[in-house]
Amino acid sequence: MGLFDKLAGWLGLKKKEVHVLCLGLDNSGKTTIINKLKPSNAQTQDIVPTIGFSIEKFKTSSLSFTVFDMSGQGKYRDLWEHYYKEGQAIIFVIDSSDKLRMVVAKEELDTLLNHPDIKHRRLPILFFANKMDLRDAVSSVKVSQLLSLENIKDKPWHICASDALKGEGLQEGVDWLQG
Repeated sequence: MGLFDKLAGWLGLKKKEVHVLCLGLDNSGKTTIINKLKPSNAQTQDIVPTIGFSIEKFKTSSLSFTVFDMSGQGKYRDLWEHYYKEGQAIIFVIDSSDKLRMVVAKEELDTLLNHPDIKHRRLPILFFANKMDLRDAVSSVKVSQLLSLENIKDKPWHICASDALKGEGLQEGVDWLQG
């Protein structure tokens, strides 16, 4: 059973479409992660920063999987909320080497969690503490502390250390979503 089939079963959505929002600040690695999660024959060689948003669709025997890759640039973050109602799961990507903007990532996460279209829904949230290959990266445990993830009590969540360029840590996150 493939990733998307398992996700469909977990969400109780056989033969339906699953909408996943991929959020995080600009340059955190969202597009690279999405690209690595696609089948190898569908992966893009050159990754460019997302302007606005892009939509990636994958099909399996029982599921149409749609990922909304939302730009993390400040001027585009207000657009995120227009997609919250359709979201059935969230992937939130953090650049674990960007300590200066960790506070901004926490503010955006808090805004997301308190939005009326998210607040009272039990959406699973997968966090990727990305760029673990960089020398200045802090551990996923430290990222979890800096973002106060322990305060998220009403939604299932999981954090994975990742290196999107090599694909490291992505399978762990996918396995959690499937579980």
